Amino acid sequence: MKNYDMKSYQKKLKREMDEGRYQHTLGVMYTSAALAMRYEYDIQKAQMAGLLHDCAKCIPNGKKLKLCEKHNIQITEVERRNPFLLHAKLGAFLAMHEYGIDDKEIVSAILNHTTGKPNMSLLDKIVYVADYIEPRRNKAPNLTEVRKLAFIDLNEALYKILSDTLSYLDDGPGEVDEMTVKAYEYYKTKREEANHDTEAV
Repeated sequence: MKNYDMKSYQKKLKREMDEGRYQHTLGVMYTSAALAMRYEYDIQKAQMAGLLHDCAKCIPNGKKLKLCEKHNIQITEVERRNPFLLHAKLGAFLAMHEYGIDDKEIVSAILNHTTGKPNMSLLDKIVYVADYIEPRRNKAPNLTEVRKLAFIDLNEALYKILSDTLSYLDDGPGEVDEMTVKAYEYYKTKREEANHDTEAV
């Protein structure tokens, strides 16, 4: 992996984000690094993906829509009604074109950090989980349990987050993204298969 100038990226993000979002971003960067250490993944790549995961978050929603249309980024009906969801797709685009990221794993982790997807890579999982458990988070359900689980079994932590996210969205006014449902079903099946294999031994 080429050496990216993380300090200059941090300065750029600090200018473009409100203070709370910037502090969250640093939290995800550090938590991604910690999970990378635990699961023996490239620490610098994990930090970079964590640092840039929300690089499009503070762009106004109307502008998010316009930028996606301008750059031919596919918009689903759910995203059109809830343009804040576009920050992951737009963030992946900006990571490539504004921050010069050419590493496909980093771009994928940014792209999938909001909804998840079936069959995520290790870096996808690291950033998705880090975004949920970073130290400034305090509202998510079962947070203490998920934080502990993240350093014991990443797949189990991922499944728990997907499950809790869908329960929260089902109970609230927010719409459920189809990709989150697909990710949940995929990891639910994997979990059942693993449990079945354990019982069979």
